[in-house]
This record gives sequence, structure tokens and C-alpha cells, in this order.
Amino acid sequence: MTLTESGPVVIDTNIALDLLVFEDPAWGPLTARLAAGELRWLATAAMRTELERVLGYPLIARRMAQRGLEVLAVLSDFDARVRMVQGVPPRAPCVCSDPDDQVFIDLAVAHGALLLSKDRAVLSMKKRLALRGVAVQAVFAP
Repeated sequence: MTLTESGPVVIDTNIALDLLVFEDPAWGPLTARLAAGELRWLATAAMRTELERVLGYPLIARRMAQRGLEVLAVLSDFDARVRMVQGVPPRAPCVCSDPDDQVFIDLAVAHGALLLSKDRAVLSMKKRLALRGVAVQAVFAP
């Protein structure tokens, strides 16, 4: 998939944590493309809710404390970076074995977006999702 200017991207919670909490330098090119407006990070209210829940996990909370981050600040950063899609996207014909990941798949299929995920259940669907116009990547390769 070739990303066009302002191309849509759906980012799962683990990668969102890499961007918003851990500031993993491996995601620098993605961060730059998002900041430049070359990519549009699409999200739904359910994705924000999941992120908020995960920020409360003890391991994540410890890492945030070490970095001096507060939950509300991370959620505010998320809100500033994403384009919220109203409502619930239609159920994609490709069903994920992990129901928590289905929301990412549904949104990516609905918008023909690049889907960034490190989740095995999502990665195992690469070929099926490609048939629906969705490229799945575990790393950002512009």
C-alpha cells in the first residue's frame, strides 16, 4: 500500500503506547508523518476508552510515573493527534480471533486505512485484510 498525502492510518493500543507513553524512537518516522499531516490517525471512542483502561495497568502506570506522565495528559495528547470517527464503523467481513482487536479492523476496512498493529491475531489476518484494501504492518514502513 502506498500512503497518499493525508492517508488514513489506524493504530492499535500497543503502538499508541509506544507513541504516547514510551516515545519509542523506532516510531519516529510515523510521528513525523502524523505531525506533518501526511497521515491521519483515525480513532473511535472505543479505542480511546481502551487506551484509558490500559493506562491504568500497573506496568504502564509505573512507566508513566517514571516519565512524569499523567493519564489525563496522555489522553489529551491522544485527542490532539487523532481524528475521531463518530459512531461505530460497520463490522468488517474479516473477523479477528481476538474480539478486542475487531474495532481496529472494522475502522481500517471502513476507511481503507493502513493498520499498524503488533498483535499476532491481527497480523495473522494480513492476507485477508489486503483483499479488503487494508495493509497491516507491525512496523512503520513508509
